[in-house]
Amino acid sequence: MSAVFKSIAPRPAPVRTEGFVPWVRANLFGDWKSIATTLIILGLAFAFVPGIVSWGAVNAVFKPDADVCQAARGIGACWGVVTEKYRLIIFGRYPYEAQWRPEVATILLLALLVASCIRAFWRPSLVLLWVLVIPAFFVLMGGGMLGLDAVSTDQWGGLPLTIMLATFGIVLAFPLSVVVALGRRSDLPAIRSLCIVYVELIRGVPLISVLFMASFMFPLFMPVGKSPDVLIRVLVGITLFAAAYLAETVRGGLQAIPKGQIEAAQSLGLSYWQTQRKIVLPQALAMVVPGIMNNFIAIFKDTSLVTIVSLYELTGALSLALNSDADWRPFKIEGYLFITLIYFTFCFSMSRYSLWIEKRVSVSKTR
Repeated sequence: MSAVFKSIAPRPAPVRTEGFVPWVRANLFGDWKSIATTLIILGLAFAFVPGIVSWGAVNAVFKPDADVCQAARGIGACWGVVTEKYRLIIFGRYPYEAQWRPEVATILLLALLVASCIRAFWRPSLVLLWVLVIPAFFVLMGGGMLGLDAVSTDQWGGLPLTIMLATFGIVLAFPLSVVVALGRRSDLPAIRSLCIVYVELIRGVPLISVLFMASFMFPLFMPVGKSPDVLIRVLVGITLFAAAYLAETVRGGLQAIPKGQIEAAQSLGLSYWQTQRKIVLPQALAMVVPGIMNNFIAIFKDTSLVTIVSLYELTGALSLALNSDADWRPFKIEGYLFITLIYFTFCFSMSRYSLWIEKRVSVSKTR
């Protein structure tokens, strides 16, 4: 019998699963709940976004003219307040003629932080960069050497002070938190009890009270004229407070490590510190990257509380800039939106870096 050829009906083309349209279909119009939520959000956007754009851009005043801004009140934003007061907001009470120094110091510190976050720079020379940049930062800010006029720490302020407190608060609090977390899991009752008391005592009070005690109460227990600088006392308070919260995050990661891995390390003859450094801590810290970054972001934002001890960081510098000038005082909303953008930029960058770390950790787990 001769074979009869029968053609197969063409199959439909595969549905695209990547790209903008498939993403919209899957995430915004996947089911009736997604469709309803999307329509509600679009309705709110059409209702409020035109007014916000009109206030913030179309009818806004960008010239540093207080009279024009007063005439535009209720109609458009006055971004002229930022143009007029940006130096005082960014640098606080630092002497005007020497404001290039905190600018250069902040750029150096930010460059160091960015380099520390890039994998290509993770080599021994990075330690040398820290050794060089940190003294350079304080020399530029404080002066008193190399021909630079001395500037007391109570005149430091604005964004440089915020970045400095957040950076050193994180750098000092993280290793302390690891030690405290290990101490809470120690078999020695004295060490375990000491760490528990420290964590519960610090977590039981707000940061503002810790700063108040570090600034005003601590000098009462010191000899007359022997009290450390207020900036050092505030930095110590932020470090101790942040370390207590970070310690609990790290302890959560330590508890997630199976006990069998520790017993296996002990059977191989590894000491306690070798086990922690090579087996336990790498896995524990990788598990709690989101929690650690959440604490880092909280530290960065909590620096705004140092205003109560007369250190005018970014938020305090804004209040100082506007409260001292009656002409620009009514435009605080625009000023706060400006520093909100600065805070958001730093916090969002930290969160994206945390996601990158999580992806790198997940890749190492799937190998």
